[in-house]
Amino acid sequence: MELEPNKRDEKLKQAKKRVQELKGFYVHLSIYIAVNTLITLLKIVRNTNNGESLGEAIWDFGTFAVWIFWGIGVVFHALKVFSINPIFNKDWEQRQIRKYMESEKKEIEKYK
Repeated sequence: MELEPNKRDEKLKQAKKRVQELKGFYVHLSIYIAVNTLITLLKIVRNTNNGESLGEAIWDFGTFAVWIFWGIGVVFHALKVFSINPIFNKDWEQRQIRKYMESEKKEIEKYK
């Protein structure tokens, strides 16, 4: 079954957009890992040169702070890209649409 040219173009456009979103997420994830690894290694080296033991340097909160806070952003990016939305899912959208349609219907009937 062949799609109409307009629908095929629309599907192609959606597929390209999806691929760009995935690519953007994977680039973001790669940069997150590379930059945080570098920052962590530099922080550990600096802390050990300042007299801390290796264990103290590794388990310092500052060593993990960037991972944690930037990681929150990466998680939200992943939720968006992979369409995971536990709060505002499709069922929620449908309920809201029905609610507003019923409200509008009541408003219209009020003036009949």
